[in-house]
Amino acid sequence: MKTQPSITPSVVNNGPTGGYYAFLILYLVLLSAFGSFVNDMYLPTLPEMVRAFQTSRSTVQLGLTFGMIGLGFGELILGPLSDRFGRKPILIIALIIFSIGALCSVWSKTIYEFLWWRLVQGLGASGGYFLARTIPADLYQGRALAKVMALVGAINGFAPASAPVIGGFVARSIGWQGIFWILFGFSLLLLVLAIPFKESLPRDRRVTGKFGTAFKNYVVLAKNKHFVVHVLLKGSALGVLFAYISSAPFIIQDHYHFSQLQFGLFMGVNALFVAMGASAALKFKPLKKAAIIAAWGLAVTVAVQYVCFCTVNNVWVYDAVNLPMLFCLGMIFTVGNTLAMNEGRDCAGDASALIGLVGYIFGAVVSPLVGLGDILHSTPLCIAILTVLVLISAHMSRVLPADLIATPGSATRASAPDVTSNNTTKK
Repeated sequence: MKTQPSITPSVVNNGPTGGYYAFLILYLVLLSAFGSFVNDMYLPTLPEMVRAFQTSRSTVQLGLTFGMIGLGFGELILGPLSDRFGRKPILIIALIIFSIGALCSVWSKTIYEFLWWRLVQGLGASGGYFLARTIPADLYQGRALAKVMALVGAINGFAPASAPVIGGFVARSIGWQGIFWILFGFSLLLLVLAIPFKESLPRDRRVTGKFGTAFKNYVVLAKNKHFVVHVLLKGSALGVLFAYISSAPFIIQDHYHFSQLQFGLFMGVNALFVAMGASAALKFKPLKKAAIIAAWGLAVTVAVQYVCFCTVNNVWVYDAVNLPMLFCLGMIFTVGNTLAMNEGRDCAGDASALIGLVGYIFGAVVSPLVGLGDILHSTPLCIAILTVLVLISAHMSRVLPADLIATPGSATRASAPDVTSNNTTKK
């Protein structure tokens, strides 16, 4: 059996360069975008699916919930397996699972059958989504890791920007089933591009011993206060994003009477602000400073948003307050992802899985809740509660003594120096 190519120690320290670096960034962007497309692309069809399946708004929104459950628990299972068997074989298996789920969902006769295949899709999509965070942590450290993640995040801002627009075009032409034909084709493309992708986790760095050993890392990570704080920061911020995403189709299309395509354009432009926020976070040293500034910016914006939801019935006001909210979320995503993965780099697959699981637990709970009762009241209430959690997590991160580390391989990061505040000033 042919072994996967391994990464030499120098590559682990410095990361790939040249042509393969460009390919790697592109592939990471596509893998990360895949998770966005799985949810965002069919958002414009939610009101249509309520009518097609003759069911309620909250039941259709469970499609988002089941997808996120699959994404979260898929990462929980595949994370340890990738630490044991390598990233590439797990990625290929996951993409095959998604392809089956996407293809079968096209022929769903009932909403419950569709929800089942959404769960399968989430399980499969989780492989690419968490590996987009894991692979950079295999290859980079410290500020270099932050730059790669922010670069991928910034470029990937076009994924949630373009997904609803494409979904709006497709839905208008061939209905909601066409969305899943395109997702099926996307998964096939990723399978083809997996051929030149080089394994990022060499055999000598993989988990060995009994099979359950890999899963024990979850206990180790759960005891790492720094890791847990940054996971909660990212997860609560992701909950805010999903509250916005799951409510927007009904607010923009049903309440303000815009078309599926127009809704896609709204979501597309707005998503670019997430990308801009992700890039802006890199300007802060130490990196965690971006989180506290963004968290307070989010709190002020959400307070204004709450008032507007209750007193102003205007789509442009509604959209205007979403823009700074999304910008702040983009900053928080970069900080949460980077610092959590920096803490958990010794078992990167497990760390990435927990980051994803916590985020999707928030999203899975929030998505149907915003559809209960008057969506113009339930949505800002959910967002306000989650924003409080973001603020608490950001302040907990601020008082931690460490930020980005200068050297890899330390299981305990509390006393590690911050390369952004120490090393860079000495150069």
